[in-house]
Amino acid sequence: MNTPQNDDKNLWVSWDEYHRLIEQLALAVYESGWQFDKILCLARGGLRVGDQLARIYDVPLGILATSSYREAEGTLRGELDIAQYITITRGSLSGRVLLVDDLVDSGVTLEKVGRHLQERYPDVTEVKSAVLWFKACSHVKPDFYVQYLPTNPWIHQPFEGYDTLRPHNLAAWIKRGSNESC
Repeated sequence: MNTPQNDDKNLWVSWDEYHRLIEQLALAVYESGWQFDKILCLARGGLRVGDQLARIYDVPLGILATSSYREAEGTLRGELDIAQYITITRGSLSGRVLLVDDLVDSGVTLEKVGRHLQERYPDVTEVKSAVLWFKACSHVKPDFYVQYLPTNPWIHQPFEGYDTLRPHNLAAWIKRGSNESC
């Protein structure tokens, strides 16, 4: 399926491009020479990114649920919620941590999660952030990113169709082949 044309207000991302961006992010971190012990991804947007990076680097993956885009089918930002606990595959969150999300928009999430980690996880010795997209409107610059977006477009990620798909619509969705657009 063809994606719509990108412009200053909209960035449309296919699954292939999405996976290439994750690979480019992994390479940027590697080429920096910085070594880390664990990856902490921010759910939901950083889940897929964190999972792929944890597989590439073969390090434990931690998950911290955060949410601010809940209104209007996930298009309006609200107050940031940070989960009380982190789930991690091996051990506890400690050492050098690569904090992963899909994008940095305002910078509020990276800033608040950074403070959250300092306050609640004293065994974390260093944190660096990695995202696919860094928007110019952010007041926080991530340590690693793949694309800088000077016009702050809305990013249409390949899985956003699932935001409105419900179980009772699955049969028609599959029959129509609409899952290719997600």
